[in-house]
Amino acid sequence: MQTPTYPAMQLAAELRLPTNGLDYTILGIYFAVVLGIGFAARRSVKTSLDFFLSGRSLPAWITGLAFISANLAATEILGMAANSAQYGAYTVHWYWIGAIPAMVFLGLVMMPFYYGSKVRSVPEMLLLRFDKWAHLLSSILFAFAAVLIAGVNLYALAIVVEALLGWPQWVAIVVAGAFVLAYITLGGLSSAIYNEVLQFFVILAALIPIVVLGLKKVGGWGGLTDKLTATHGANFTTAWGGTGIGSSNPLGANWLTIVLGLGFVLSFGYWTTNFAEVQRALSAKNLSAGQRTPLIAAYPKIFIVFLVMIPGLVAAALVPNFGTAKSGYQYNDAIPYLMQELLPNGVLGIAVTGLLAAFMAGMAANVSSFNTVFTNDIWARYIVKGREDEYYVRFGRLITVIGVCASVGTAFLASSFSNIMSYLQTLFSFFNVPMFVVFIVGMFWKRASAKSGFWGLLAGTVAAMVNYFVIYKEGIIDIPSDQGANFVSAIVGFVAGAVVMVAVSLFTKPKPTEELQGLVYGTRSPGMDEPPAAGDDAWYRKPALLGWGAVIIAAACYIPFSF
Repeated sequence: MQTPTYPAMQLAAELRLPTNGLDYTILGIYFAVVLGIGFAARRSVKTSLDFFLSGRSLPAWITGLAFISANLAATEILGMAANSAQYGAYTVHWYWIGAIPAMVFLGLVMMPFYYGSKVRSVPEMLLLRFDKWAHLLSSILFAFAAVLIAGVNLYALAIVVEALLGWPQWVAIVVAGAFVLAYITLGGLSSAIYNEVLQFFVILAALIPIVVLGLKKVGGWGGLTDKLTATHGANFTTAWGGTGIGSSNPLGANWLTIVLGLGFVLSFGYWTTNFAEVQRALSAKNLSAGQRTPLIAAYPKIFIVFLVMIPGLVAAALVPNFGTAKSGYQYNDAIPYLMQELLPNGVLGIAVTGLLAAFMAGMAANVSSFNTVFTNDIWARYIVKGREDEYYVRFGRLITVIGVCASVGTAFLASSFSNIMSYLQTLFSFFNVPMFVVFIVGMFWKRASAKSGFWGLLAGTVAAMVNYFVIYKEGIIDIPSDQGANFVSAIVGFVAGAVVMVAVSLFTKPKPTEELQGLVYGTRSPGMDEPPAAGDDAWYRKPALLGWGAVIIAAACYIPFSF
């Protein structure tokens, strides 16, 4: 049975917030600081490397916080709160299985290949490992996906601001779009990254009061679990309850599809090949800092789940039938509802600012990655070659404007989803998973031929789309929920891509061994031989210790939610 569908971000009309001058003052100060960072970063932009990758000069703690902030968009915040209101404590899987292992894998295994090869983007890595056709297809798919996701952030912001503050949609779109455009076109990636560091702390300041006051309202964690168990059943407050094969649970997925579909295919596909994230690590000052970027980000990621999950659970406990037509609220209303009910003025202004900061962080991450890929991997590589460096900086600023304008139109494609995280996971299964299978096969199998990259990427993308739009949407196979369908689509896309790559490789010639140095596991590139910087003997500078520490902590956090 499918979950009911409503407009993707159309919030309940009664969610208007009682904001006053103090709240708007806080919001105004934030916007002023954002523009100030853009103007300050402009002075450091002298070359295209400065504009697109911050000159590869940033310390690990900056890139690490930007890495997690780029992911912590408002679609993530509202979407995961919606997930929790709809599916319960199963939301922890998106973090402790669906993020931490892949982030550690990116830092320990893949960053030496990315950083050591000195590529400017993830698609460029496919150019080196396979051929121009795999590179061009991956560049087009990524650019298209980035515009789609940026558009979701911009349109969702407009709907939320209209509902909460009463601004017309076009005003919210113009204001947010103008600020994002301003600081990215001024300072390039450096401006986006430093703003993402600021936005990380603003988002925390917005979410923590909601969680604390929400738990107080329902009588603490014990009161929350008692209410939800009584109204939604025992499995609603556990991570693994009812996930046996053949059993039923709110998520509509068993342990196998959770582990393989989310924990491996979707997770690794997103975190290891999504350039909106990897770009932050590539801007680090050296290989060690690049490796530590996703590992530093993994630690806050372990605990952020509580800040987005608890509001959804509280909303489900406070409002009977929350998310259904009977209640008058949709699942996406969870955090706005608690903001209205719990926060006083001043704190409310911080929460609104945090929500807007999250929208802008998510949009800026996708816009900055889009302008890099379109400029370097499409325009400079295939259309206008060999121009002076200043030309590509100017074009990068121009394509940023075009990308934001295009994202406004593409946002309406999300209109059939009541849970925006379902929409985003659908996009990831279409675009990130096929790219991941091409990467993983090419990285660990020398025999994978140059032509196999293109055909594997095409086959994986088409198979995932066919599974979702034909097999699931037409009811050929009964899948209980959109999220369950996304997990299955991811598995189908991964298997199809891998099978086609193997088949094509068996009938085509592999690349010469000397061309695979630094591109296949077991070979080395100059970046991998980089000597450690001064002070790298400290434990917090050692990627292996950081990575395994994050995995152990995430695994330990599962214990209270396992039964």
